[in-house]
Amino acid sequence: MSTYLLRRFIYMVLILLGASMLIFFLYALTPGDFVSNNMNLSAERKAELREIYGLSKPLLERYMTWISHIFQGDFGYSLAQQKPVLELFNDYVWNSFLLAIVATFFTWFFAVVVGVISAYKQYSLFDTLVMIGIFAAMSIPSFFIGLFFIKIFAVDLHLLPPGGMTSTGSNAVGLAYVEDVIKHMTLPVIIMVLLGVGSLTRYFRSNMLDVIKQDYIRTARAKGLRERAVLYRHALKNAMLPAITLVGFELPGLFGGSIILEKIFNWPGIGQLYMSSFTVRDYPLLMGFTMFLAILTVIGTLISDILYHTTDPRVRL
Repeated sequence: MSTYLLRRFIYMVLILLGASMLIFFLYALTPGDFVSNNMNLSAERKAELREIYGLSKPLLERYMTWISHIFQGDFGYSLAQQKPVLELFNDYVWNSFLLAIVATFFTWFFAVVVGVISAYKQYSLFDTLVMIGIFAAMSIPSFFIGLFFIKIFAVDLHLLPPGGMTSTGSNAVGLAYVEDVIKHMTLPVIIMVLLGVGSLTRYFRSNMLDVIKQDYIRTARAKGLRERAVLYRHALKNAMLPAITLVGFELPGLFGGSIILEKIFNWPGIGQLYMSSFTVRDYPLLMGFTMFLAILTVIGTLISDILYHTTDPRVRL
């Protein structure tokens, strides 16, 4: 295990170095930047700011400075927000994480339960309705269903707030604050679950259909085990193995935010900040955030590999 982890760590460093070069030069070679696109500044002031922020230095020198700061835990300085990028992460990323972790929990819960039942009752009325619902949910754009739910539940029925994280002017603390946040995050979470549960349900259904046809499942039934024990103790455990690979890709998604939904519901998350940074070409924040997601991706991949080995000892690292 130690040899594997050391080798993977070396690979991770090399992958991140390659990703950092791609990220930096992709943004650095894009025409325009925050200073040159600011129409309120004179040419002299623009030249002064470019010198202050190091934008006039050669690309290779700028890259070496940026990557050396990354290794020191400094992801750059946002020109538009006038704050360190890590400080902005701390201000916004946890709001996105709260939304994503709740939505991910319910998405996986419903996907596992519905996928198992749908596979067990293959070609039944329930299975048919599930498949129709899956394709319907996957085909509806997030911005449409978001605005539709706001129209129904917020504007017409007045059951839930239309957006934001807390009520305007609210000074609630303790349980009152928690209740207010839950009300505001209900609609975004419901939509994220609807959009994500379809493909995941199909994934679990397909895995279960493959597993329940195996010989050891027939053997378990022949021994007289209850059908629930056969499904959830034997079949589901093995059907979950391929899904462990998806865990690694969930990690960057938990912190990456949902750009469209956060914009629709005015949720103060990192996705909305990321989108606004594109508008003003705040490349230091964009580069820092993209590099942050790349780090989470390689870490998540490592975690999924270790979990796969832990769950199935037959798999060699």
